Amino acid sequence: MARFNLGGVLRIAVGVAIGVGAFLLYWRVTGRAQLSSISLPPGFSISWYTREVPNARSLTLGPDGTVFVGTRSEGSVFAVADVDRDGAADSVYTIATDLSLPNGVAFNGGDLYVAEMHRIIKFSAIEGRLSSPPNPTVIYEGLPDRVHHGSRFMGFGPEGSLYVAVGAPCNVCQSDDERIGSIIRMDSEGNNVEVFASGIRNSVGFDFEPNTGHLWFTDNGRDFLGDDSPPDELNRAVVPGINFGFPFCHGGDVADPEFGGDASCVDFEAPVARLDAHVASLGMRFYTGNRFPAKFHGAVFIAEHGSWNRTVPVGYRITTVKMDSTGNVSYQPFAEGWLKGRRAWGRPVDVLAMPDGSLLVSDDQQGVIYRVDYSGGN
Repeated sequence: MARFNLGGVLRIAVGVAIGVGAFLLYWRVTGRAQLSSISLPPGFSISWYTREVPNARSLTLGPDGTVFVGTRSEGSVFAVADVDRDGAADSVYTIATDLSLPNGVAFNGGDLYVAEMHRIIKFSAIEGRLSSPPNPTVIYEGLPDRVHHGSRFMGFGPEGSLYVAVGAPCNVCQSDDERIGSIIRMDSEGNNVEVFASGIRNSVGFDFEPNTGHLWFTDNGRDFLGDDSPPDELNRAVVPGINFGFPFCHGGDVADPEFGGDASCVDFEAPVARLDAHVASLGMRFYTGNRFPAKFHGAVFIAEHGSWNRTVPVGYRITTVKMDSTGNVSYQPFAEGWLKGRRAWGRPVDVLAMPDGSLLVSDDQQGVIYRVDYSGGN
């Protein structure tokens, strides 16, 4: 009969405890080291909001303060709650799993909307049942089901319409489907669908200007025209029906070598700002809080996911764009340090201004959300 070896069991338990403790210590130390490598303007700080959201991408905020998070490769949607409002999340809930590229998330009338690659679904009255979410309702089906540029971004406009970005499933191409390479809009039940803006290669971030309600959005420039061309774009759609040039023109002034022969770039809407080429500009929001210094009020914060096909990598940072009363535009880095030499340890995806005036930043490579705050003088 085998004898129970208490000493052996204790040695194994101690070894496991030491190993886990060493790992947690390593995680804490390396985490602090990574955060300390992020450079910000004077008076700003960055901290962890949560480190428990795998492949964190697009963000939206519920009226009770819950942050909802879409993903891509993870196929899940999460809810992040900071119940005690101390600037760090207390709980992370899984709202749904096994979805198809559920990148886009938007909130309206108590309901969470999620944009999968091929459809839009809705979780009703979600903030009251985070721990036991309901089954979703499909409100729109039949979006193009190509994975290439299939990560949809969406949001509700000031008039109540749901806007959805539909990227082109290619580097450069034309399609008979007018929704491809556009931003469409519909009502909250998925009806009355129309193309709002066209000629857009791939937008994965937009917001509505607080004072005017105009739609602003980022757009990723095409690949394989060199390290420095064409630029990414920050665009503004003042009225429905504006065409921004894709696939004929890129960045406002770069004719496409295959499709641009019979078109002139002056025939299309020019960008508000030409961003650096290949930075992969994704999420963008107007800063509407009062916590940051006055020079950032009304500025656009942009998450630049980072290049994949440039000799020297660029992006992997947060930038700002500000337009003055005369129309002059400034484009400046705000937070940098995720890129070290030619290797990046993190990739910002989206930004979200919080009610307390802080700014959240999602990172799909690390699976985390950061919180940027300001405590310095003006």
